[in-house]
Amino acid sequence: MNPPVAYPGPPGTHTAAAAAALFPSAPRVPLGGFRAVAEAVAAADAAFGVLPIESSIAGAVAETHDLLYERSLSIVAETVLPIRHALAAPAVVPLEEIRVVRSHPAAFEQCRNLLARLPNAQLVPAATTAEAAQLVAEAGDPHAAAIAGEEAVRLYGLSTLVDDAADAPAFTRFVSIAPFTRVAAAGPNARTAFTFVTDHRPGALHAAIEPFARAGLDLVRLVSRPLPATPWSYRFDAVVAGHPLDPTVRLALREVTAATRALRVLGVYEGAA
Repeated sequence: MNPPVAYPGPPGTHTAAAAAALFPSAPRVPLGGFRAVAEAVAAADAAFGVLPIESSIAGAVAETHDLLYERSLSIVAETVLPIRHALAAPAVVPLEEIRVVRSHPAAFEQCRNLLARLPNAQLVPAATTAEAAQLVAEAGDPHAAAIAGEEAVRLYGLSTLVDDAADAPAFTRFVSIAPFTRVAAAGPNARTAFTFVTDHRPGALHAAIEPFARAGLDLVRLVSRPLPATPWSYRFDAVVAGHPLDPTVRLALREVTAATRALRVLGVYEGAA
């Protein structure tokens, strides 16, 4: 049997839906969190992994960015899905009686207006929204609720207290990760993901990204992440529209490499949106 596609479980997560969209005919297995997925892919226990990387409301998913960097993994595909959250509990109770809300931190960020209506509730982070739903269902405490997707609410037998709980229409970008880079795989909407570290001096970041502007290339994403071994120093994860073998992109990346202390490609893939 071929290695499965791994996603952070349990079943019922938004990432499970993304894994099904990216790999509709492949065996898929839920693992215990983002790190477990990355480690399974790095060890070849999973053919691919699927993780969320960006929310249209909450922004970058830091853990995914860091795991790609730490494990030397690569993005090989992406998809964007609409996200609909619900506040659910073991039984229907008034919102003012909710004392605990479990969910993934990104879901908390997407549902700030709802949480403002629950000032007496303690927020307890979970590895995934589906795990939050599962824990709330297993505990059976009527004063505890989860923010989770509709599939998880149904799967774990919870009652919906608030439907469509996000502050605004939400979308999440999910990526498929692998221990290799598919340089020849991307099509007309190619994206090149990369990470770089600049010198700690004024104008260093501008010098690093200026070649893209000069070449007329769209830098579609730029995320700063701290370097734990060097306090107050940062790396930058970026995505440029274009293929690294395109002469214009290749020249720009060469110039960026010359202007930075380190640069590594994190993936070549077809952009979803």
